[in-house]
Amino acid sequence: MSLSREEDRMANAISGTTSTLGPFVFVIASASLFGLSVPFCKLLLEDTSPVILAGLLYLGAFVGLFVFTVAKRMVNHASDMKPPKLERKDLPWLAGAVISGGIVAPVSLMFGLALMSGFTTSLMLNLEGVATAIIAVVVFKENAGRRLWLALLLMTSAGVALSWDPDEGEFGILGLALVGLAMASWGIDNNLTRMICTKDSVQIAQVKGLVAGSAILFASMIAGEGIESMSSAALAMVVGALGYGVSMVLFIRSLERLGSLRTGAFFSLGPFVGAAASVMLLGEWLGWLMLPAAVLMALGVWLMAGERHDHAHTHETTSHDHVHDHCDGHHMHEHFGLFDEPHSHEHSHQQIAHNHAHRPDSHHRHGH
Repeated sequence: MSLSREEDRMANAISGTTSTLGPFVFVIASASLFGLSVPFCKLLLEDTSPVILAGLLYLGAFVGLFVFTVAKRMVNHASDMKPPKLERKDLPWLAGAVISGGIVAPVSLMFGLALMSGFTTSLMLNLEGVATAIIAVVVFKENAGRRLWLALLLMTSAGVALSWDPDEGEFGILGLALVGLAMASWGIDNNLTRMICTKDSVQIAQVKGLVAGSAILFASMIAGEGIESMSSAALAMVVGALGYGVSMVLFIRSLERLGSLRTGAFFSLGPFVGAAASVMLLGEWLGWLMLPAAVLMALGVWLMAGERHDHAHTHETTSHDHVHDHCDGHHMHEHFGLFDEPHSHEHSHQQIAHNHAHRPDSHHRHGH
């Protein structure tokens, strides 16, 4: 396919943006914060029920982001870029994400964590990337090659190995099933959130935190459970603010640029941070099984990180509203008046066909 001079210039511009570090820094920071939350949650489970803890984590995410939003408004940056807000059409995607990732996932993870070590659970968080990738490929038709499928096989094998309890001489099936359910639920959440990731990430995380946290705590208190230690509850909310709230915002921002499959892949780096923290904070050690499992998971992450996708594709004419700048090759439109970079407004894209290295970001969700 031959490209016009304008199309060639746009392709080169876009290819340059695929190497920017921004979304990778976001997802690695997101994964690290989430991974660090696991050993702290293991400690909190000593005097907090799994369900109450799950609710406090998400309520803490809401409170932390609410404080951040209020503080930002008090500073009153009038020129700050404002991403588009959620609309009525976004509610089905958001509702599904809240139920799967805000209620089912954290409750399952806390129950699973109560049955397994913090070290093992931390490394098994890699299965979230596996679940996210499978759903992204099968349901949302993101591209996957042999490197990806081999990576998924290696990481799944590592998860099975980590379920072995050397003291009991058997697999911790119930704990494995609960953590697996949590990872599958977050995989669903990640792919549903991908559909609205161009909207205000802080608003999305606040809604998920408030609705999920309130629903879990209300249901647990109706069932007769209560908060036994206010100091533990306060610490749980701090862990939730960072490990769930801030982590969620950074993850959503990565989804827009990388797509759910690749964001989930790089998110798999975080569990190793959690595992290292579990060794230091909890004194946990699995012996020789830890080493091959860690190697398998590291190889899986390396395979997915080195994946490259390049082919001729067509962008259809469309209009939408999301945060963008005029340096990525897809946003060469003119404005009436002055705009800061980056900025957000309703804009249109004309049809164009070209060939360049790309990821399934908000502009490359085509079929293959």
